[in-house]
Amino acid sequence: MTVAQTLVSVRELKQSDLQQWSAYWEQYQAFYKVELSKATTELTWARFFDPAEPVHCAVATDGERVLGFVHYVFHRSTWGRNDFCYLEDLFVCPSTRGKKVGKQLIEFVQGQAQEKGCDRLYWHTQETNQTAQRLYDWIAEKPGVIEYRMALA
Repeated sequence: MTVAQTLVSVRELKQSDLQQWSAYWEQYQAFYKVELSKATTELTWARFFDPAEPVHCAVATDGERVLGFVHYVFHRSTWGRNDFCYLEDLFVCPSTRGKKVGKQLIEFVQGQAQEKGCDRLYWHTQETNQTAQRLYDWIAEKPGVIEYRMALA
């Protein structure tokens, strides 16, 4: 049975998802040519389960199999009265891409942001990530913002 024929659902991450999430987290880092420390990954994982943290993770599944994840963060902004929601990371298993799993993950975050009363949901991607941009151009607006970074360490 293909993913298109299987019911895909999106839910909050569970502790039992660690192995599948970790494998995708490593693939995600490889795609972006970064290697985060084990300590950073462990801290990120712990934050997902700490109710005091604004960092969240949801996964798309077809039962017990995780098909992808989305990380999102709620934060204050000087540009709105209510929080903003930043969709920080989105990854879909390569064999299920093009089957709207990414769209479902984004829509889940959209629902969470709406439920929390956020003024905005936003995210970034690499200029070279044409595959993701096809999805993003379909469901959201591209405001023309350019990001600059300054290392602090």
